[in-house]
Amino acid sequence: MSQADRSVDVLLVGGGVASVRCARGLRRHGFDGSILLIGDEGRAPYNRPPLSKELLRDDLPDELLDAEPASWYARRSIDLLTGVRVTAIEPADRRATLADGSSVEFRQCLLATGAELRRLTIPGADGALMLRTAADARRIRAQAMAASTGAPVVVIGGGFIGLEVASALASLGLRPRVVELAPSLWSGTLGTGLATWAVERLAEIGVELRLGSAVTRMSDGAAWLGDERLPAAFVVAGIGVVPREELAAHAGISTADGILVDAEQRTSHAGLWAAGDVARVSGRRVEHWHAAREAGERAALSMLGLAVPPPPPAWVFSEIGGTMLDVVGTADGWDEERWLIDGRLLVYLDAGRLVGVASIDNALPADAARRLLKDGAAPQEVLGAAG
Repeated sequence: MSQADRSVDVLLVGGGVASVRCARGLRRHGFDGSILLIGDEGRAPYNRPPLSKELLRDDLPDELLDAEPASWYARRSIDLLTGVRVTAIEPADRRATLADGSSVEFRQCLLATGAELRRLTIPGADGALMLRTAADARRIRAQAMAASTGAPVVVIGGGFIGLEVASALASLGLRPRVVELAPSLWSGTLGTGLATWAVERLAEIGVELRLGSAVTRMSDGAAWLGDERLPAAFVVAGIGVVPREELAAHAGISTADGILVDAEQRTSHAGLWAAGDVARVSGRRVEHWHAAREAGERAALSMLGLAVPPPPPAWVFSEIGGTMLDVVGTADGWDEERWLIDGRLLVYLDAGRLVGVASIDNALPADAARRLLKDGAAPQEVLGAAG
């Protein structure tokens, strides 16, 4: 091997919380081999949920975003390599090639390459701000602080990111308009009850919604809906993400809108696992912080040959107009949505069986909601556990 090459026991590809939690899990369960974490951003792994919330409102310092303090990696003998991209994985040789031409041999590898933003494909789309990294969030905040009080802004996308960004911009004194292609928020996936609640909450803080509408072009300080001009000091687009699966696909690892893994986060190749936004477990990708952390922890157990618990019900936390929202479980296939506590606790049922919970301002703690979902609780049991 050349002098630049190295060999490690565990290689973690991706600078997010899935890799960090995998490293933490390995050390916690007594693994004393070498661990190398490689991320292509030029900083240590950090938490992304604050980017569309606290960081936009308050400009948090970097250390409050970090997934772990800078000293944590050295204390646990975890090597951290940032600002470097892995360009190829060779599963048979258990070797990774880096953008600088060097290579790393590994015994086990976690692919946690995350997701990248889905781009607008309309004229003038390059003028839209996007939100994926801390640098993106600071660019949006800088634009917001430079705009005059009451200035109109346009947010494209009525999903979690779009609504969180609009809420943060409203708190800074701007006048956001959210343009959503679907006739309902969250593209209708969370039903009418929660969408109606969110519409009312957003109206209270001065966020205007344009549902069933599409931005067709951007120019001259405006977003255009056909012939209608919406003036905008700036435009933010949040129209979803796509998994960064190319590294795995080129290596011959099974992919289909994400890296396919089993319940223990194993890919189609021995010695390789996947976790986080890029991984598809049992046919589903969950693009949220808790899922990434927990998948990294499960991958660590699997690497060590320890018992791996099944994935818990999905948990998404959000903030709409300063009000906290927890959505627990899957809303796939529900046939009834029912408010158990008006404006605070909504359940999703399938043939009377609990499959999802939306809890507002902690009406039902998320941990309790997860437990009730796993136990197949009846609605009255959910109501009994509510605060």
